[in-house]
Amino acid sequence: MSCLMVERCGEISFDNPDQNTKCVRMLGDVRVKGPAGVLSERRGSYPFIDFRLLNNTTHSGEIGTKKKVKRLLSFQRYFHASRLLRGIVPQASLYLLDEDYLGQARHMLSKVGMWNFDIFLFDRLTNGNSLVTLLCHLFNVHGLIHHFQLDMVKLHRFLVMVQEDYHSQNPYHNAVHAADVTQAMHCYLKEPKLASFLTPLDIMIGLLAAAAHDVDHPGVNQPFLIKTKHHLASLYQNTSVLENHHWRSTVGMLRESRLLAHLPKEMTQDIEQQLGSLILSTDINRQNEFLSRLKDHLNNKDLCLEDTEHRHFMLQIALKCADICNPCRVWELSKQWSERVCEEFYRQGELERKLGLDISPLCNQQKDTVPSIQVGFITYIAEPLFVEWGHFTGDTPLSVNMLNHLRKNKSKWRALLHKQRNKSNDHLGQGTEDKKLTEGGAPQ
Repeated sequence: MSCLMVERCGEISFDNPDQNTKCVRMLGDVRVKGPAGVLSERRGSYPFIDFRLLNNTTHSGEIGTKKKVKRLLSFQRYFHASRLLRGIVPQASLYLLDEDYLGQARHMLSKVGMWNFDIFLFDRLTNGNSLVTLLCHLFNVHGLIHHFQLDMVKLHRFLVMVQEDYHSQNPYHNAVHAADVTQAMHCYLKEPKLASFLTPLDIMIGLLAAAAHDVDHPGVNQPFLIKTKHHLASLYQNTSVLENHHWRSTVGMLRESRLLAHLPKEMTQDIEQQLGSLILSTDINRQNEFLSRLKDHLNNKDLCLEDTEHRHFMLQIALKCADICNPCRVWELSKQWSERVCEEFYRQGELERKLGLDISPLCNQQKDTVPSIQVGFITYIAEPLFVEWGHFTGDTPLSVNMLNHLRKNKSKWRALLHKQRNKSNDHLGQGTEDKKLTEGGAPQ
């Protein structure tokens, strides 16, 4: 992996997996104690940074100093906290849809297992409720509601909580991304090498982890939280800060909704721990750890999916694939996701500039272009993982399709990058000629 990608994606050293895995056991959150085992977080503990407000005030000249930006963020934290204290929480979007839209959404759900599923269209057809609608459907399709005797009202309440706790202001880490990851996870759970071994509990945990894996994401990365001394960084000792927060927030919502309250205590504790293990596996810092372990299993041919631990490990791999599957989608969808994630990077970079901080790698819009970021991400992160996933599944239609898309998309980004560099060189050459003419020289 290149130093660039490690700096951007890797806040924890790949050389010390023991340090990375300690977060699974870490019980540092003393704010909300649960009935047993895992300690949960309050909902909305991270007030989102309203980049639109920052941009508007900056253009109007009201913000020009680091001190003023910090004051604005402090106001946002106060406003967010006061809403929670008064019991004011965002309400679920109303389904103000006519029959045509509902009919189209139902038709799309009939094809939810297809890889060309357009989550952006589905989100529009459901009036921004793609995550809730998708999960209710998948829980029904997989027979989870009947198997676990789930209360539909409690299930809907929990899913609305999860959807609301994603920040729609984030270009990338929002509820649509969560729905996209969940749809991909559903596709992976149907792969023959895995599907025949999965229990209903495996499927439920896999879908829940996919839906909630980025819940309450602030739109900035771990290094930003660490260098701004955010309380979550201190809480989780600078280790898998965001992933721990996503997990503990999910546990808090499960308990608040009482979705699993009718199940045996030992089972709910096991579900909470497995959710944590899955969500924590999405920490990109642990990429080499998981990839090396997967390669070892495949080389040794010792994967035994009747074994609970091996099955759980492959669920972790499946979630990791689902989380970064954007390069494997058709170009029209993949390109949208690429532009969205880079927009989120650039917003962080602009905020860092306003706060007088060093701009993080890949967050400088003047230097880090979308094509260059995507070529690096596909080369060093996505492609190695999906190649090994293909070795596990075999040449199934889905794996072949994904790798074909990934390689085509990589070629397109490379072509765009080459075009950008040529254009940049042309401008540089023109600037040199203009300088010669200005100084009285003549072009040769």
